[in-house]
Amino acid sequence: MRTDDQARLAAFEKMLADVQANYAELNARMDKLRAEKKEKTATFRQYWSNKMTCQYMLSMYQQYGLMEQPAPESRDKTV
Repeated sequence: MRTDDQARLAAFEKMLADVQANYAELNARMDKLRAEKKEKTATFRQYWSNKMTCQYMLSMYQQYGLMEQPAPESRDKTV
């Protein structure tokens, strides 16, 4: 594998890890707001939007065979 191919693969792997971490962080923040009964706040809705973006990206990784585990499914029906 060429050096630029290795760098590109490393960038894809880093991006995947970052999207997965971001998704988990957004879930945690939303759970906290949900526990505080703040599902109707602008902050919660922004987190929800960002989470859906991450979920879409993870599903694309899975669709193209770039991810070993299945993409997370949304349990959010709020908004």
